[in-house]
Amino acid sequence: MPGNSFGHLFRITTWGESHGPAIGVVVDGCPPGLTLSEEDVQADLDRRRPGAAPGSTSRRESDTLSILSGVFEGRTTGTPIAMQVRNADIDSSAYDHLRDVYRPGHGDFTYEQKYGIRDHRGGGRASARETVARVAGGAVARRLLRDEGVLVRGFTKALGGIAAGDMDPWSADDGPLLCPDPRATEEMVRLLEALRSSGDSAGGIVDIRVKGCPAGLGEPVFDKLDADLAKALMSIGAVKGVEVGAGFEVSRLTGSRCNDVQDSAGFRTNRAGGILGGISTGQEIILHAAVKPIPSIGMEQEMLTQRGEMVRLSVGGRHDVSAIPRIIPVCEAMVCLVLADHLLRQRGQRGKPGGGS
Repeated sequence: MPGNSFGHLFRITTWGESHGPAIGVVVDGCPPGLTLSEEDVQADLDRRRPGAAPGSTSRRESDTLSILSGVFEGRTTGTPIAMQVRNADIDSSAYDHLRDVYRPGHGDFTYEQKYGIRDHRGGGRASARETVARVAGGAVARRLLRDEGVLVRGFTKALGGIAAGDMDPWSADDGPLLCPDPRATEEMVRLLEALRSSGDSAGGIVDIRVKGCPAGLGEPVFDKLDADLAKALMSIGAVKGVEVGAGFEVSRLTGSRCNDVQDSAGFRTNRAGGILGGISTGQEIILHAAVKPIPSIGMEQEMLTQRGEMVRLSVGGRHDVSAIPRIIPVCEAMVCLVLADHLLRQRGQRGKPGGGS
């Protein structure tokens, strides 16, 4: 399989390139009768839209969505839902000098090795612009989950080494960087301004929480819920690591300190991040995604050409200083897609999550 589709019962296929005429997604397997409007999807796209956050690209796209099929009189029909967003603010001339160059940190070399051809205009399918389609598909999954009382929210845990304090993301204000710590947000904004001036970029950590997920979602061996969530997040181009619950911290704990003891009132702790044996416990699901710095920077770098020569060039073009916070709705979308898929799989197996029938 070419790898452009994701999911089993609730499945998406994305299409389109950064500098092509449009980006789109086909959602297959969405149950019929779900109320769904373009506004439902647009709300998530607006959170990802370029130009809406500090450090964002100067590319201006309204990301206006059109639903082409699968919805009739405001309800899903059970047939494939096709959605499209037209690209409007395209300037491919900024990439002319990079046609024969492999940009550091990008997929230029690997795409060419795989396909024997590549779209040098903003990276084509390798561009973060592809995530528009993921967010649109994830918004449909979010709408399905909402009827089941499942809520998914992400926030900025760290940016450029500046960490947010311990706060409840569910009750905190979003802020310009979707960080629940106002003091850390101010530091992050100053850092982004300094990096933009110097032509550099920064990475960070996204924290994703799921509230209301029923116990019983996930398969016990190869399709563990945490394994599928990790794959979903790792499929995002800028994500280079995923932790579930306490994550790498468990390697420093003893078993007596790591185990989440359960009594008649429930679990006393949640170091497992709401998943045990690959199956949801009913607790809050906690995920962390490590996001690398944007590789397209204004500083000159050494680059290899297709002729095997080394040159010093600046990538140029219009780019974010950090993928955070625009990557947060993308992370949320991928988590929603996994949960919607596993919810339908559990319904097919037992009729109702949590052991009902």
